[in-house]
Amino acid sequence: MKDKVTIITGASSGIGKALAFSCAQKGAKLVISARNDQKLKEIATELTSFGVDVLPVKTDVSIESDCRDLIEKAIAKFGRIDVLINNAGISMRALFDQANLDVIRQLMNTNFWGTVYCSKYALPYLLQSRGSLVGISSIAGYKGLPGRTGYSASKFAMQGLLEVIRIENMKKGLHVLIACPGFTSSNIRNIALAWDGTSQGETPLDESRLMPAEEVALRIAAAIQKRQRSLILTNQGKMTVLLNKFFPGFMDKMVYRHMAKEPNSPFK
Repeated sequence: MKDKVTIITGASSGIGKALAFSCAQKGAKLVISARNDQKLKEIATELTSFGVDVLPVKTDVSIESDCRDLIEKAIAKFGRIDVLINNAGISMRALFDQANLDVIRQLMNTNFWGTVYCSKYALPYLLQSRGSLVGISSIAGYKGLPGRTGYSASKFAMQGLLEVIRIENMKKGLHVLIACPGFTSSNIRNIALAWDGTSQGETPLDESRLMPAEEVALRIAAAIQKRQRSLILTNQGKMTVLLNKFFPGFMDKMVYRHMAKEPNSPFK
């Protein structure tokens, strides 16, 4: 990834922040974006101190004009785009019959439409560079997770979108990677939305037992270098995807039982 111009959305924390440092270590030139301008600038300052060429751009990916502006600023500074990592995302925890539809709409606007907007405006430049289009999805994009309606829906939609883009451009040298971490230690659950759109505030999982965001980022960066089609992380995630292909009914029950054991689970 030496000197490859790499755009990372949702780069102010979690997997996105870890990806910024992983790609920087491999020599990439970075464009990092997020809604939190202060955190973004702090990360950019730290990266710059290590000699990294980095451009921070405040971006709300749910807003189309913000995504267009992100791509335009990347081109204005670097003149090309080699990698786009669609990482920005939010989660939720609520049963479908209790969830406010605006909450599901908010998840789709960020997780799915954010990927649509950024990918649409970056695609001409990625085709020029025969670059990489990456979506940070989830095991929830393979198996619907109860209590995560909007999250699973948005990740299923993201994966369908990227698969189509891959097929449409299979003769043009475009690399498309769908990366699916399992449960990762990050702040996504702390800021997950409840049924009414308020912040959940506290993670329902033991974060110390989850794969660190830094390890996830290293594996994603390696998958980009190898131009892999897909990446499924954690043994639990791999087993879930595999068994669901052959025993979907059994996996429905297993997933239900697993998610019901969460503290303050919305169902039992």
